Amino acid sequence: MQKPIKRGNSWRITVRHNGQRYNATRDTQEECIKWAKLKLIELQTQDAVSKEQLIHLSFKELFEKYYADVGSKMRGYVFIKQQLGSFEKYWGKLAHQSIHEITPQKITKWRNDRLKEVSPGTVQRQMCLYSSVFTYAVRELFLLKQNPFSLVQKPTKPAARSRLISDDEIDDILLGLGYSHGMRPFLPSHYVGWAFIFAMETAMRRGEIIRITRDNIYEDHIHLPMTKNGSARDVPLSKRAKELLSLVPDNGNKLIPHNDNSFRLLWERNLRRVGLNGMVHFHDTRHVAITRLVNNQKLPVEILAKVTGHKTINTLINTYYNPKPSDIARMLDA
Repeated sequence: MQKPIKRGNSWRITVRHNGQRYNATRDTQEECIKWAKLKLIELQTQDAVSKEQLIHLSFKELFEKYYADVGSKMRGYVFIKQQLGSFEKYWGKLAHQSIHEITPQKITKWRNDRLKEVSPGTVQRQMCLYSSVFTYAVRELFLLKQNPFSLVQKPTKPAARSRLISDDEIDDILLGLGYSHGMRPFLPSHYVGWAFIFAMETAMRRGEIIRITRDNIYEDHIHLPMTKNGSARDVPLSKRAKELLSLVPDNGNKLIPHNDNSFRLLWERNLRRVGLNGMVHFHDTRHVAITRLVNNQKLPVEILAKVTGHKTINTLINTYYNPKPSDIARMLDA
């Protein structure tokens, strides 16, 4: 593999393998080197498959190839990219071992050690991702006969959260962000506070709010071209939601100036600052919004599902609608 060569505003790199040359042009040196490493892995893999030989790709190299070919194109690429960035921290020496040396016994020990550090839900999600990486090695690259993760029991998936954010907690969160109801946001923390209120009004997910562009906003709804369940959704706007939208300054097509990471960092730092870390999740706003839509707007469940984008009514009823017994008692007497 030659060093990248600068040509004009771009960089070019050449990879030689078995007497053949492979070239690529990228915007930066780093992108050239990354492409070359992945190309060599691909060529070596093809050779190994044709000769029925084992290729000793490391766990990390396999993960990098999975991300380049599959993970980077998925809706959940942010989580996969984060896992790749912290891979050596999570796996230590195992990250550089051959994929043929990653055994169920080693995975079981890793799982048990990891459970001492994080919640079962986190370990379960990570194991599902790593299992997908090895399934890719089995079914697409033909490097392995079996996925070792398929032989290891995953932690039990935790029960869905059914927590409502209290009024006092809402006030504390907004105070920590320096934001208040009816305020025009202008600081990065203000936009997080605004999104927090907007989520409780519309039942939109955090990522959906971050990705809103002004092209998506119509008179009575916001059009979401792609959502978590893989389809588009139109979110109807209440009078209150329209008032909230009118507060946001027009600083370009993107509604709020945050990406997933900058928003997450501000949100998590504020929770630690106000003493609610581990107690409140941003996604809890969805529970609040849905419960309010039923209690205050009296929306029937089939209409509610259209608002929230749920394809399964049972999930909507049993997970997200969280009335208090007193709320149900008042409905019975109404």
